[in-house]
Amino acid sequence: MERRTVAFFLTASLFFGGTFVAAKAGLAYFPPLLFVAFRFDIAAVALLAYVLLTKPWSEVRPRTRADLGGILATGGLAIGLTNALIFVGQSHVTSGVASIIASLNPVLTPVFAVLLVADERLSRRGAVGMALGLAGVALVVSPDPANFLAGGVVGKALLLGSAVAGALGSVLIRRADADLSSTVRTAWGLPVAAALTHGLSLAAGESVASVAWRPEALLALGYLSLFAGVAAYIAYFGLIDATGAITANLVFYVVPVVASLGGWALLGETISGLAVAGFLVIFAGFVVLGSESLDLPGVARTGLRSVRGRVAQVLGQSRDTRVPALTDGGTSEGGANSEEPCFCKGD
Repeated sequence: MERRTVAFFLTASLFFGGTFVAAKAGLAYFPPLLFVAFRFDIAAVALLAYVLLTKPWSEVRPRTRADLGGILATGGLAIGLTNALIFVGQSHVTSGVASIIASLNPVLTPVFAVLLVADERLSRRGAVGMALGLAGVALVVSPDPANFLAGGVVGKALLLGSAVAGALGSVLIRRADADLSSTVRTAWGLPVAAALTHGLSLAAGESVASVAWRPEALLALGYLSLFAGVAAYIAYFGLIDATGAITANLVFYVVPVVASLGGWALLGETISGLAVAGFLVIFAGFVVLGSESLDLPGVARTGLRSVRGRVAQVLGQSRDTRVPALTDGGTSEGGANSEEPCFCKGD
């Protein structure tokens, strides 16, 4: 796996994980849909400015139907509708329930990938790895069954809808196979997401007058816009381009882990023994998936061939020292000088 891919994975996991902490803080000051809309307003301006200043217009301008399809899938589903449903749903259920339902994204993605993308399939080993990851996520958030019942049917349905929208959006991005880079596609997708969430906010009757402009609110909005918005989405969609939707959405297995650690560090929440066990189960899932993507038997065979080649090289060199070859600095064996010649440089 390339370093850039690893960096994308870690960046998306870290910043998306912090989304739950920042959202929980910000929902005390913003109506949920307006909160999301403001987030995308800021992110769209920042990323479009960056793209227009650093890239030629020929690389920024959408030229094909595939480009437009990728932009709509990015802004309408993977970013806009997914986050709108998350923020509204999170206001109805506990964060533990929200994390578990959001982590269904990697489980749902293969279903759409099998139907919509010919080159993406989930093997038996991959299914086992994903099942382990999901089990680990459940242990990390250690939900109380009573909370599932008390959280509200509407909130859980909205969060499930967000997981479906995110999974479908990521697969459609892959299927579109646009020529635009992931950064440019995200830059165009964010205004689409902003327009969608502003429209949903107006339809829901939300008002700017209900916003409490406090320093804490601005801090949460800034984090969600620039870090969990611009940086995280560039990393996430770059990961989709590099690895495919199934592998990229494994990010959502790590998100609850990061959210739990963030709650412990910033909100004073404790990490239970079940959470530690969950970390280990998630790690086991990644080992199973990694053994498939990295082809460990092939790596072992390659390594064995390398060792054998090195041993043969060393043995060959040892034989060569007994029978010196004719070079510019010495004489052949059996020549005028019967003593072994010196092949030192400069002789």
